[in-house]
Amino acid sequence: MTARELEEIGPDRSLLIVDDDEPFVRRLARAMEKRGFEPETASSVAAGKAIATARPPAYAVVDLRLGDGNGLDVVETIRKKRPEARIVVLTGYGAIATAVAAVKMGATDYLSKPADADDVANALLTPPDELPPPPENPMSADRVRWEHIQRVYELCDRNVSETARRLNMHRRTLQRILAKRSPK
Repeated sequence: MTARELEEIGPDRSLLIVDDDEPFVRRLARAMEKRGFEPETASSVAAGKAIATARPPAYAVVDLRLGDGNGLDVVETIRKKRPEARIVVLTGYGAIATAVAAVKMGATDYLSKPADADDVANALLTPPDELPPPPENPMSADRVRWEHIQRVYELCDRNVSETARRLNMHRRTLQRILAKRSPK
């Protein structure tokens, strides 16, 4: 970590990561620690709000949909306790309505999953009057489609018929897609 990068973060390097995907949280926490942040993690809205109330972070990365509620509740708590905090909302369910709601609640930026640590760090450290740089290697349209299908498949408890119904696609077509490797 260079002195310039540490200066960008500032003296308070506290980072709250709220997400119920444990492997993702561990990877992101390690990656952000290497970038000079001091991460603390929570896996639920209740835990995130408790940490935000007790130790309001300077930075936060919050998943929109959590097992016990909406991540925007955590964003609201952080905003009340620390108005200048930089907050990035992550979600696998990207939609304009949720992005608008996140920004209205006080999020600094809104990223779709899967986002890597560089994207998150850029979003957290970009000055308020600037836009973060576009990702260097954005996902292809085929990869985005494949990720969406996988997400719906998991939400349907890996039930092919239910997933096909929700995606409005033929069951055999879905089975062929699921049998293939993920696109690049």
